[in-house]
Formats: sequence, C-alpha cells, structure tokens
Amino acid sequence: MGIRESIRKRRSYYDINKELSVDTDQVIECVKEVVSLVPDAYNMQSSKVVIALNEYQDQLWDTIYDIFAGKVKREKIDSFKAGAGTILFFIDEEIVKGVQDKFPRFAEEFAGWSAQASAMLQFSVWSALRDLDIGASLQHYNPVIDDKVKAMFNIPAHYKLMAQMPFGGIGSEPDPKAKVDIAERVKVFK
Repeated sequence: MGIRESIRKRRSYYDINKELSVDTDQVIECVKEVVSLVPDAYNMQSSKVVIALNEYQDQLWDTIYDIFAGKVKREKIDSFKAGAGTILFFIDEEIVKGVQDKFPRFAEEFAGWSAQASAMLQFSVWSALRDLDIGASLQHYNPVIDDKVKAMFNIPAHYKLMAQMPFGGIGSEPDPKAKVDIAERVKVFK
C-alpha cells in the first residue's frame, strides 16, 4: 500500500476491541520500525514510546478513569480500554536540553522541533497500524495523568507525556468526516 492510501485509511477509530488482525509481536515490531524511521531535527531522537498490552492496557485506562474521579464518562474510558493496547508517546526533555546546550544559537527552537518530531511519529504509527488493519485514535489526557502513568510504567521524570494512542481490532468504521473545500486550505502560485 502506498503512503497516500495509508493516510486515506487512517481515521479515529473509537469502536475497537482486543481482536487484532495480527500478532502483538508484529505490532511491536511495526512500532519499533516506525520509531527508527521517523526523522527529527539534528537527529535528536527525543521521541520515546511505551506500549501497554494485556493487563497493563486495562490498568492504564482504569487508572485514567480514577484520576478524573468520574469527570470523564466511564463509557468513554471503557471504549479505549476495550482495545488491545495503548501506545504512550513521550519526549525525553534531557535529550532536548542536551542539544539546546550544544547548539545555543537555536536553543529556543528545539522544544518545538522535538514536538514536531513527536507529532510525525504519532501520525506515522497511526497510519502504520491502519496498514495492519488495526484501528486507533489519538487521546490527550495529559498532563493530568502524567505522574500516575510515569509511576505505573517506571518512566523517568524528564520524559514528557505527549499523547495516548489506544488501538485494537476494528469493531466498526467511523462515519465520514466533513471536509473544508481544499481550495481554502491550499493556495498554489505557478
């Protein structure tokens, strides 16, 4: 499948389940490969991921529900918990600080560049999972959940949680999404 077809198929899947189309080892290898391929400024390699599967998946979403003390509906949290796993995306802020110190002329830019690399990684993993016939969505319960998640997975304090990506077998396709006229978003001068 070509990259444009992968992007076209990538959607936010909220009806997911624990029945994957491939073995979890294939998912792990896919994520590792994508992490190794996605570029970032100055080859920082500041993006880090944690993959929560099985009981860790369930524990993660139960903990997130508890942190919000019922302010997020149980049904919503359970829709993410219903998946086969969750990928947690982090930025290692010590790496960012190291390149800031090494290249002071661009110091103020590195945090943004690191965030851009994380976003590219998130999108690339999301698209790669869809190539495996796996549905996913991107969630942002951080920073509220950061301390508990770091403790749960023994994550260093200098890692910044950027996003959570629950994934699983596709229960149903999402509704078509409305799109703005592309001419309003892309201007061409030739």
